Amino acid sequence: MAHYIDNRKARFNYEITETMTAGIELIGLEVKSIRNGQGSLESSFVTIRGGEAYLIGAHIPPYQPNNKTHGHYDPDQNRKLILTKKEIARLAHIEMGKNLTIVPLSMFGAGRKIKIDIAIARGKKKFDKRETIKKREADREIERIMKM
Repeated sequence: MAHYIDNRKARFNYEITETMTAGIELIGLEVKSIRNGQGSLESSFVTIRGGEAYLIGAHIPPYQPNNKTHGHYDPDQNRKLILTKKEIARLAHIEMGKNLTIVPLSMFGAGRKIKIDIAIARGKKKFDKRETIKKREADREIERIMKM
């Protein structure tokens, strides 16, 4: 299982309650670009529309940016996620209430397919973020002392 793209800010900005894996509909030049490690999941989210899940705000540049054959390609287009009806219904119910959102965590390869980890999350307040930073710095200090 190859790891291609991470959303590093997701775990800092959100309190993750649950994760799940979904497939994603991509075209060939997007798959090549993702396998090259290009793309960004920051400031992207998942929404449910008409009984289907979509990834919104993800930026995947074309594999060959100077190739003029794909002049109509939009790197920020919405991409459909592949989930079961039961999973989509559950996510739609979660999205409606409780101040929860659905954020992508990472894209990875599973065989020949590209999959995406999504998480049900609640936004952190400013003081929660400060606590996270303090904890991270304390852990680094402990590691530094343990090495000596």
